[in-house]
Amino acid sequence: QVQLVESGGGVVQAGGSLRLSCAGSGMNFNMYLMGWFRQAPGKEREFVAAISWSGDRTSYADSVKGRFTISRENAKNTVYLQMNSLKPEDTANYYCAGAWGITDLSSESRKYNRWGQGAQVTVSS
Repeated sequence: QVQLVESGGGVVQAGGSLRLSCAGSGMNFNMYLMGWFRQAPGKEREFVAAISWSGDRTSYADSVKGRFTISRENAKNTVYLQMNSLKPEDTANYYCAGAWGITDLSSESRKYNRWGQGAQVTVSS
């Protein structure tokens, strides 16, 4: 069955970096728009970044633009989120998500039909 598994979360001090990975299986990975979302306690899930099938187009939330980078390696069925200059407000559970056959860089969670289990990122001040 289709599965997305995140890894790379953890605890880091403000100003530090982390890289999240998300490995897909049981899916035609290069036909999926891939995205990252996050959800902090007591808050709604929010869009972080998205990347096109081939990786030639990316989109970011304003809150992470210039600090986070999304990338993918289709040969490894993996999408990454490099997070630099982390802030305490970046603390959240981070989810990778896939949207089959979607060509626009959607920030709408309802368009994504495959989700990982989440990876906790905690940024201490």
